[in-house]
Amino acid sequence: MEGKNQVKLHGVWVSSYSKRVELALNIKGIPYEYIEEDLSNKSPLLLQYNPIHKKISVLVHNGKPLAESMIILEYIDETWKNAHRLLPGVLDI
Repeated sequence: MEGKNQVKLHGVWVSSYSKRVELALNIKGIPYEYIEEDLSNKSPLLLQYNPIHKKISVLVHNGKPLAESMIILEYIDETWKNAHRLLPGVLDI
């Protein structure tokens, strides 16, 4: 996965939060690398990317980490506008 759009997802297969982000990436057609985390033995990368809460899901886009699945979904919607929105937008009145 080289180039300017490198996307990695740190998650756990049983987590609905991880699955939410995986589904969003697949719907948008975004290629990504999935990194399975062991929550009883967290990887140094997970601790580096989310040092405060030390939780999954963490999306890393071009070396910049994002935590919390809903924030990640908003970021995906704003960054990749090639498909339908995942979340409802704000209407301009």
